[in-house]
Amino acid sequence: MTEQVLIEVCVDSVASAVAAQRGGAARIELCSDLLEGGVTPSAGLIEGVRANVSLGVQVIIRPRAGDFCYADEEFEVMSRDIAVAKDLGADGVVLGILNADARVNVERTRQLVDLARPLNVTFHRAFDMSVDLFRALEDVCSIGADRLLTSGGEQKCLQGADTVARLAKAARGRITIMAGGGIGLHDAASIIERTGVSEIHVGLSSAVASPMLHRNLRLSMGKVPGREYDRAQVLEESVRKLQAAISLAKT
Repeated sequence: MTEQVLIEVCVDSVASAVAAQRGGAARIELCSDLLEGGVTPSAGLIEGVRANVSLGVQVIIRPRAGDFCYADEEFEVMSRDIAVAKDLGADGVVLGILNADARVNVERTRQLVDLARPLNVTFHRAFDMSVDLFRALEDVCSIGADRLLTSGGEQKCLQGADTVARLAKAARGRITIMAGGGIGLHDAASIIERTGVSEIHVGLSSAVASPMLHRNLRLSMGKVPGREYDRAQVLEESVRKLQAAISLAKT
């Protein structure tokens, strides 16, 4: 590994965004509801993050959890959310649409890419849910996206590292391949080495204590019980440790 590796951190709060910047991340992906893989954050959150960090802010455009096959009304929501992200100072957006046959919806995704300009565009891990990764790569290149986030079609990037390497080779410089999916402190350097990528996407969130003094354990507000007092946040120290691990492996 000879070139600098760019670290993008996935965050869902102003505090996590600030910690990512202080820890040395170059870019953040801003989401809400990370338990469901991330959905579009509110205008208030986008504005709050933009006011507190100077690093690149990529806003995910995903109107709901679940699959990536969207109805007409959902596509309109995505279009409006892109306009909001642009108005609030985002540097880029993160999106992806599949057809029911699990192939990239080229027409609609291209419309969103065109709408997003001049912001940069990442096609997210909807890619990993496609029926044919290498055909999907050609489709994503054809729509003009700047970057493709992938785990190589596996739950974790370490499992799909060889496929990510093949995708990076097949891309032939037409699009940046960013590795992501369960990358942590102990496997980041290995994944970078095996895939040859120059950008990685990480979560790095840690459990933090709730300040609540009274706790009602009889009920749950969400569908997953027992999470009312669970909090997760990116810590500056975690980002710094990842940076150090990657740098050490390069020497």
